[in-house]
Amino acid sequence: MADYKLSAVLRGHESDVRSVAFPHPTTVVSASRDFSVRLWKLQSEKPPSYDSTIKVQGKEFINSLAIVPPTSQYPEGLILSSGKDQIIDVRPPSKGLDDNAEALLIGHGSNVCALDVSQDGMFIISGSWDTDARVWQLGKWGESTVLEGHEASVWAVLAYDSSTIITGCADQQVRIFQPTGKLVRSIKTGDVVRALCKLPPNHPSSAQFASAGNDAVVRLWTLDGRQVSALHGHQNFIYSLAVLPNGQIVSAGEDRTVRIWANNECIQTITHPAISVWTVAVCAENGDIVTGASDRLVRIFTRDPERYADAAAIEQFNEDVKSSAIPQQTVGNINKEKLPGPEFLTQKAGTKEGQVQMILESNGNITAYQWSMAANKWVSVGTVVDQAGSDGRKISYNSKEYDYVFDVDIEEGKPPLKLPYNVSQNPYEVARKFCEDHKLPLTYLDQVTNFIVQNTQGATLGQSSAQGADPWGTESRYRPGDATASPAPSQPSAPRPKILPQKDYLDILTANHAPIFKKLQEFNQALVNDGSKGLSLNPSDIEQLSAAVSSMAKGNVKNVDTAAIELIIKAATEWPEDKRLPGLDLLRLLFAAEEPVAYLTTEQNILQRLAGSGAFAPTSPLNNTMMAVRSLSNLFRTDIGRAIAGQEFDQIHGYVSTFLTSSNRNLIIAVTTLYINYSVLLTEENNADRVLSLLDDLNKILNTAKDSEAIYRALVATGTLLSLGADFCEAGREILQLGSAISVAENQAKEPRVKSVVAEIREKLQG
Repeated sequence: MADYKLSAVLRGHESDVRSVAFPHPTTVVSASRDFSVRLWKLQSEKPPSYDSTIKVQGKEFINSLAIVPPTSQYPEGLILSSGKDQIIDVRPPSKGLDDNAEALLIGHGSNVCALDVSQDGMFIISGSWDTDARVWQLGKWGESTVLEGHEASVWAVLAYDSSTIITGCADQQVRIFQPTGKLVRSIKTGDVVRALCKLPPNHPSSAQFASAGNDAVVRLWTLDGRQVSALHGHQNFIYSLAVLPNGQIVSAGEDRTVRIWANNECIQTITHPAISVWTVAVCAENGDIVTGASDRLVRIFTRDPERYADAAAIEQFNEDVKSSAIPQQTVGNINKEKLPGPEFLTQKAGTKEGQVQMILESNGNITAYQWSMAANKWVSVGTVVDQAGSDGRKISYNSKEYDYVFDVDIEEGKPPLKLPYNVSQNPYEVARKFCEDHKLPLTYLDQVTNFIVQNTQGATLGQSSAQGADPWGTESRYRPGDATASPAPSQPSAPRPKILPQKDYLDILTANHAPIFKKLQEFNQALVNDGSKGLSLNPSDIEQLSAAVSSMAKGNVKNVDTAAIELIIKAATEWPEDKRLPGLDLLRLLFAAEEPVAYLTTEQNILQRLAGSGAFAPTSPLNNTMMAVRSLSNLFRTDIGRAIAGQEFDQIHGYVSTFLTSSNRNLIIAVTTLYINYSVLLTEENNADRVLSLLDDLNKILNTAKDSEAIYRALVATGTLLSLGADFCEAGREILQLGSAISVAENQAKEPRVKSVVAEIREKLQG
């Protein structure tokens, strides 16, 4: 059987494509975070090309879609769509954008994230973050039956047959209901369920339906709850499932791939040049596949050569995949020294479809190759961030590996604090984070920095001490305030370690949760007293938020539920400007955790909502802007946050560029922290336009900043960007005149750390 190849690329959406349907060989329907539903019709066949009409244009993002097949009551069928506005829009395909919907189904209390329709078109199933699934009878739009018992968001629904409904839930269970609402069976799956699909009768596996979700496994089940098979291959969340007319399963997910499965094996992997493939659907008549992804594109793939795209389009797609950047964090730790070279690709074959092999190229880059069983060769699927390897022995601390773990005595009679450090890190930033984490006075900052520098002199990347947790013995522990702390005299003197390039992302996580929440309550009471009940939070909201803040204070930010996050967003973006700061402060903490930031960016469109609230307007209270910029800096703490920061660079850059010459100390430090993080990210992406844009901005900051901390951070960001290559150094020297700005900064902040980083920058500029 032939492999799937690109058939068409459908361009028109302005944001992520979250749901697709393929009801007819000539018709595709798509829903997007750009608030629209588009109907695509085939215009020409060789090569296939499509034209679209917008059928729904709402005011909130749309992320669920389903098609009612033609019935006697609705001979052309119906398009169903819903999302953040909680309303299910029902309309015939022929109705125009300005026409009224056939019906608006109201009942859910939160985002509607899943829709499905029975095969005969007689009932509709919806699933929502409000923990309910609902059954709607065709034409009886004013009433619905609630499928109760879910303990979290219902991410997936499946109208299996006229008497069976299946739901997939974030509480890690699959439930089987009758349309009357009676629960027949619950099946524990072991992780969040995000996708379901029905398998045809007499499927080779003997299974009757499939589920998938956060554990990256496609599981095949019988209706009596027996797991028949588990299909392994995806490397991250699976968002969507579909089935081909021949019974083969199609899956799509966060690892950028669509995978085709037959006989419990992956037989083809289609990698997309995007961060996520959100959705996949199949045309039942011809077996073609349609996908929607985070790059705003709808793509159709086919096995029929008659429907292939032209050769240039297929080649362009392959080149887009090949040239795409793969964040190193998504592929785990890589020991560069142990990677095979390009000769591996011709000497050894892969063992299974989709197998990934990292190759150290002759130019020093690391490239990911994927094995194609059909082509019987390794295919490049992107370039991975370079990471230095190490043969030295590391010290394990808190499940991470470090070159050093120092003991720091803070108070006599109490156990010492542990100070972990890798020689690839910036000593000052490690010291700063250590002081913040342990709530130590900033007077300790320079002493801790000097201690790290002195006790790691002569160390190179990957070296570690042979002395265990305290490489200099207990007599050389650092004690804050003890100016005589020094390395053992037997250690040779060596040059101060290099500061540039910065390799670690910075975050801003310290918070006094109780005062923040107290101030939020005070502002809320003021809103109540003013009669602003539409904006204020009710007692149950406050109780829910209290539990969330308590969880955050204990370090469990990832467990904050979506309802509490929505309350924080409301306080941060909808309250009067003079009352938003506590909400923005809590939002800043949410930006640093994987699950909340995924929800904020993919479901809440938080960047646009912050901008829409005026947080980045020149007239905004500066503390509000500062806190919003701190939130942006915290994006870089997680994989998905970094991906969003890269994807939305132009947008974020536009937000902060107004404040480059601000005299507000906290705001300019937040801006320079953000620029350090972007400089680290660009060492992975190496986007010349972005590098030059940031260098131009940093030039302005260095010429105007007065605060030594802001100056130091701007210098570190500048030096890290200059480390990307001689071309950038030449541009900095000849075009931007960075040398002058460096001198201004050095004269303004006469500190040893500033002098050190300035010396390194000048060395680079002199080239």
